[in-house]
Amino acid sequence: MHVPDGFIDAPTSAVTGVVAAAAVAVSLRGARHELDERTAPLAGLVAAFIFAVQMLNFPVAAGTSGHLLGGALAAILVGPYTGVLCVSVVLLMQSILFADGGLTALGVNITNMAIVTTVVAYAVFRLLVKVLPRGRRSITVASFAAALLSVPAAALAFTLMFAVGGTTDVSLGKVLTAMVGVHVLIGLGEATITALTVGAVVAVRPDLVYGARDLRQRLRLRVNGELVDAPAAEPAPVAARSPRKIWAVGLVTSLVLAGFVSFYASASPDGLEKVAADHGIDKKAEDHAVADSPLADYGVKDVTDARLSGGLAGVIGVGVTVVAGSAVFWAVRRRRAAGPADVSPASTSGA
Repeated sequence: MHVPDGFIDAPTSAVTGVVAAAAVAVSLRGARHELDERTAPLAGLVAAFIFAVQMLNFPVAAGTSGHLLGGALAAILVGPYTGVLCVSVVLLMQSILFADGGLTALGVNITNMAIVTTVVAYAVFRLLVKVLPRGRRSITVASFAAALLSVPAAALAFTLMFAVGGTTDVSLGKVLTAMVGVHVLIGLGEATITALTVGAVVAVRPDLVYGARDLRQRLRLRVNGELVDAPAAEPAPVAARSPRKIWAVGLVTSLVLAGFVSFYASASPDGLEKVAADHGIDKKAEDHAVADSPLADYGVKDVTDARLSGGLAGVIGVGVTVVAGSAVFWAVRRRRAAGPADVSPASTSGA
């Protein structure tokens, strides 16, 4: 789904760039209300984990592979606004350092892979959580369905962009059928990864999962004949509730996936690459502006051993992404701390 330069014309790319910039700006403001001192570092880890898992292409059909997009996973774990930022950070690192996804197409890719997937996935997730029985199993089921639908939604968004600003004369009906068809299959892989990851975190630390916050029961009191939420209970001591263990396990997992497991990923072209080659969408594809980057194509320049080269590139990518993501989310968190204080139940107890 990483669109290279040349697939979409300059005016359409510029418009999607404006859309992407506006969405990131809105997300920076919205993320202030989703991040706190415990979840801010985890958001950086989520970005690094998405980067790592995106290196693991899995086969979905003869000669075609797919990989995680990550919008659903990020939205459910850390919130929709923070989720948009997580995937955007990943796409920026991939484009600048690894020549994956065109620089002029960055707006297209953020719109497809960060905005569309996150919005669609979180909307489906919230709808299902409301209608399914309350419990951890419902969170996992809703995660699966949300991730499954988010991938063909992104494929549909690309098709619409191609209809407006495609640089080649190709039957839109064929493109739509091929793109949505193959990405439904990729969506099954996305849904499986998302459900397993969300289910694993919910099982050990449901308090760290944004989408599972409704699992925590709130005491309600009757005041003057009306039911009102009681003040939140005092949180457990920081030492007892520290997310450091989850952060460490997640970081090690990301490093292992990117540095070792990625070597065994499918070498077949992904869904977009396959459709582009089969239907001539790639006729006017352009070379990446940083194609000579030392990390281009997820390998380290001048390292001849393929396994070592790919592994080093993966480890570097995880490290850079977790640092960049954590810096962004800590900055957002500090802006929230510097702003007007949140209204607490205690502050209104007199009323």
